[in-house]
Amino acid sequence: MTDNPENPRWRGINHLALVTNDMDATVRFYHGVLGMRLVTTLQAGPMRHYFFETAPGNTVAFFEVKRSEPFTAPAGMPDKRKAQFDHLSFNLADEESLHDLQRRLKEAGCEVTDVVDHNVVRSIYFNDNNGIALEASWWVHDATARDTDFGDDRFFTDADPVPAVRELQGSGRLEWRPETRLTSDSVVDPV
Repeated sequence: MTDNPENPRWRGINHLALVTNDMDATVRFYHGVLGMRLVTTLQAGPMRHYFFETAPGNTVAFFEVKRSEPFTAPAGMPDKRKAQFDHLSFNLADEESLHDLQRRLKEAGCEVTDVVDHNVVRSIYFNDNNGIALEASWWVHDATARDTDFGDDRFFTDADPVPAVRELQGSGRLEWRPETRLTSDSVVDPV
């Protein structure tokens, strides 16, 4: 089978959306410990929605859900509590590609939303055959293709950012970073 020129030209993962009950500690871990650049702070209704750059155009994002129960689980092991994952957003090159994919999904009999404008990204939402929530997005203003400027209100719109963000805005440094623990001393290969 040859490549079909009608296929979308994917550009990686726009963002993997996860859930945290403590955005301040999340900023301190992902920026302070892992060294990922904080590129966007948004409000998604009542929730904070923060993005950390993993590669050009690619991010990991967190929704802050205060009532969620934190837990630690090893990778690759089934666990009914694994509710930290929200959705996966694939990155597209431009708005035309977004509309082309929306049309393609409709033609295949898949339900898909209208284009949603989040200011920094525009997106469509749909589910895969397993019921996994998916999003396809393109950066209207690419938060990963610029230097961090906490004064740029296109990217930093949280009117009441967590203390870690205020520290970064002020001194450019975090006052503390969280420590983490494994669930056990050994890693079990689930295969």
